[in-house]
Amino acid sequence: MRFQGRIALITAAGRGIGRATAEIIGREGGTVVAVDRDKAAVEDAVGAIRAAGGNADAIVADGLDAAQVEDVVRRTVDAHRRIDILVNAVGGSTIIGKPAAAVEELSLAEWQELLDFNLKGTFLFLHAVVPVMKRQRAG
Repeated sequence: MRFQGRIALITAAGRGIGRATAEIIGREGGTVVAVDRDKAAVEDAVGAIRAAGGNADAIVADGLDAAQVEDVVRRTVDAHRRIDILVNAVGGSTIIGKPAAAVEELSLAEWQELLDFNLKGTFLFLHAVVPVMKRQRAG
């Protein structure tokens, strides 16, 4: 099993790429800490991982909120003593009214919202997790 004994913190784990990655890591022996702002979706994902024989915990949090991200990382380290894998799966264009809009159709506010949604969470999780991985000398 490729991920046996590994702790994987996965954002946007309630659906899409995040969920698929969480299910693979869980199936292959890793312990999944699934994070999503949608409680029902993340709990469903964790239920599916457990039903398949994997280990997983759900944390409901907004990956664009620095304090919540820090809390997720603290809780993960408190519970598991380490973080071996970080999967930043938050992203997309579905947060705006017209996800398929051409750039010239977007307002500056919509563009900024897309940038925040696609980049801010990645930065916040990296900012919080990289020091943990450096202390571990692994990850």
